[in-house]
Amino acid sequence: MHPALDTARAAYDAVAEDYAALLRDELAGKPLDRALLGAFAEQVAGGPVLDAGCGPGRIAGHLASLGLEVVGVDLSPGMVAVARRAHPALRFEVGSLTALDLPDASFGGLVAWYSLIHLPPELLPAAIAELARVLRPGGTLMTAFQVGDAKVRLDRPYGHDVELDTYRLRPEGVAALLADAGLVVTSRTVREPAAWERTPQAYLLAHRPG
Repeated sequence: MHPALDTARAAYDAVAEDYAALLRDELAGKPLDRALLGAFAEQVAGGPVLDAGCGPGRIAGHLASLGLEVVGVDLSPGMVAVARRAHPALRFEVGSLTALDLPDASFGGLVAWYSLIHLPPELLPAAIAELARVLRPGGTLMTAFQVGDAKVRLDRPYGHDVELDTYRLRPEGVAALLADAGLVVTSRTVREPAAWERTPQAYLLAHRPG
C-alpha cells in the first residue's frame, strides 16, 4: 500500500470516535449540501449506491434516509467499526479507493464525499478509474472536496497526536480526471466557505454513459 494511505488509515483509526462525534450533525447546518445530495439521490437510476470513503457513515445514513440502498467502504477499520455501530442496518466494509474489491458495474450511484482529498496527486487517476469501473452504465457519481492547489498538513487533528495530509483540488482538474475515466460531468457547484471552513467547497456530479 502507498505510504500516504498507511498514514491516513492510522490517523483515522486514532480519531474515529472524536471525528464521528464532531461531525455527526454537520449536514443539519448545510442546506446546500443536503440539496445536492438530494439531487444526486433523484438521479440514481436503480441499484445500490456506494459511499466511497464513508468514514463513520454519516453520508451513507443520510442517503439511506432518502430511500437509497447504500454500501460504505473506508480505508480505516476504526471508521468502519463506528459506522457499523451507528448504522447497523447498512453494510460497511474496509477497502481502498485505489483497489476496490467490488465487481465491475455493480452500483447505480456512487458518492466520494471529501474522500479524494486524502489521496496524493499520483494516486488520483487510479482511484477515479476504480470508481468509474464499479459504476453501472447510466449511473451517477458525486464528489465533494475543498478547492485549491495546496497540500495541507493537519497536526494533532481532532485532538490526537497524529499527522494527516489533505489535498485541495481544482474542480477543472477533477472534472478532467472524471472525463479520462469515461464519465461525463453534468454539474459543477462551488460555494464560499461557511463556519469553520477556510476555502471554497466544490461538488461535481457526473454520469457514466450507456
